[in-house]
Amino acid sequence: MTNYLAIDLGAESGRTIVGTLENSVLSLAETHRFSNGPVQLPDGLHWDVLRLWTDIQAGISASAAKFPLASLAIDTWGVDFALLDRNGALLGNPYHYRDTRTDGILDEAFRRVPREQIFAQTGIQFMQINTLYQLLAMSLQKSPLLEVAQTFLTIPDLFNFWLSGKIHCEFTNATTTQCFDPIRRTWALSLLEALDIPTHILPPVCEPGTSLGSLLPEVAENTGAGAIPVIAPACHDTGSAVVAVPAENQDFAWISSGTWSIMGCEADRPSVTPQTLDYNFTNEGGVFGSWRLSKNIIGLWLVQECRRTWRHQGEDLSYDEITRLASEAKPFLAVIDPDDVSFLHPGDMPERICQFCVKTSQPIPQTKGEIVRVALESLALKYRLTLDQLEGLSGKRLDPIHIIGGGTKNRLLDQLTSDCTGCRVVTGPVEATAIGNLLMQSIALGQLGSLTDARGVVRKSFNVESYIPGSRAGWDEAYSKLVEMIKG
Repeated sequence: MTNYLAIDLGAESGRTIVGTLENSVLSLAETHRFSNGPVQLPDGLHWDVLRLWTDIQAGISASAAKFPLASLAIDTWGVDFALLDRNGALLGNPYHYRDTRTDGILDEAFRRVPREQIFAQTGIQFMQINTLYQLLAMSLQKSPLLEVAQTFLTIPDLFNFWLSGKIHCEFTNATTTQCFDPIRRTWALSLLEALDIPTHILPPVCEPGTSLGSLLPEVAENTGAGAIPVIAPACHDTGSAVVAVPAENQDFAWISSGTWSIMGCEADRPSVTPQTLDYNFTNEGGVFGSWRLSKNIIGLWLVQECRRTWRHQGEDLSYDEITRLASEAKPFLAVIDPDDVSFLHPGDMPERICQFCVKTSQPIPQTKGEIVRVALESLALKYRLTLDQLEGLSGKRLDPIHIIGGGTKNRLLDQLTSDCTGCRVVTGPVEATAIGNLLMQSIALGQLGSLTDARGVVRKSFNVESYIPGSRAGWDEAYSKLVEMIKG
C-alpha cells in the first residue's frame, strides 16, 4: 500500500487528492478543495498565485495528517507563466490567459513572422491566449517586468520551484507555450528572437516523471509532510488526464472535458504538415515519447459563464438544474461556433449567445434552457468536426470517444456527443487529471512499470459509462450549418 498526493489546479477550482495504490487498485481521498479564478486589477486580469500557494500548503498539511505520503506532484492549466528576478523572487501576479492585452496580437505576430513559419517551428494551434503572444504583448508594451526578469516558469513550474527549490520547465507544459520546437525538442530560440522576446529567461526542460528532489525544509516542516519527493508528472493537466484514459485499444479519440474541451488522439510523432496547420491543430507533448494531436475547444466555459451571469442577476441555479432545463428545451433552435472570439472573455454569456444568433440571422433562444441547449448542441457539433479532421490527419478510424474529466458529469452533453458523431462514447473517470498525476508518481517511484500498466489500473479501479448513438435526426443539417458558418 502506497499513498501519493496529487495537487490538481483547474481554472475554476483546485483540489488535493491522495491516491492509495494497493494490489493494482487505486482509491482516492479528497483532502482539500478550494476555488480558483481571475482577479481583475487596474492593469488587467491576473491569477492570485499567493492564495493558491496558501491552499496548496493547506492541502499538503491536511493530507499528511491523514496519510503517510510517498511523494507529491502538481498539475495545472497551460500557457500562463510567472517571471522571477535574479534572486528568484516573483515579479508580480501572473496574468490570466483571458486578459485582453492579447486582443489582436496575432496580426502583429504574423507581420513579424509569417504564420506558416511560426507553425513550422512550434506545431501549435493558433490562439491569442498562448504564451508566445502573451510574451509578445509584454515586449510590445516594453514591460519593465520582462526587462528585469531572469527566469520564466509556467504555473506548475512556479509551484514546483516553491516546493522543491528546483528550476525546470516540465516538457508537457513547455509544449503548450508555442515557444517550443517539437521536432528539435528544445526552445524555439530563433522564433523568439525574431519576435524580440528574451531567450535567456528560459529554463532547462525536464521529462514527465522526473524527480525534482525533496520538499524544501521549510515546506516540509510547515506542512508536516516531511522530506518527501516532489515529482514532475505530466504537469499540464491534459497531459495527466490522458494518462488516465481507460483505453483498451490504440486508435481512440479522447476529450478532456471541463472549462475547456480538448479533443485529440495519441501519436508517436508531431504532425507539422500544411493540413494540420489548415485545421489549426496542435502538437503537445505526452508521456513516454507520445504526442497529443489535438485541438482546444472552448468547452463548458459557455455554461459556467451563463451560470455566473444568472447568479449575479439573482438566480443561483445548480449545474444539474441548468442541464435539466436544457434537456427539456427545443432541439436544433440555432447553431453557434463555440470558438468565436466573442465568447472568450468573461461577461454576459447568455446575451452573447443571443447576439451571435442575431448576427447570423438565426432564431434567438428565449429561455435559459434554450440558451444552454444551443451551447451544448454546438459543442457536440464542434466535436464532430474535430473528429472528422482528426481521422483525416491520423489516417485512422478513431473509436470509441473517451470523455474524461469533470465535464463527464454533464450526461446530456455526453449523449449529444454520441448522437452527433454516431460513435460510442465512454465517460470516466471524472478525476482523470488527478488520477494521471498519481499514476505518473507511481511510475516514477517504480511501483508501476509503464503507461499500459497505468491504464490497466484505471480500468480495474474506476467505473465508466457508455453511451450509444440515439436518433440522428437533425444532426446532419445542423452540422452543415456549423461547417458553412466556419468557412464563411
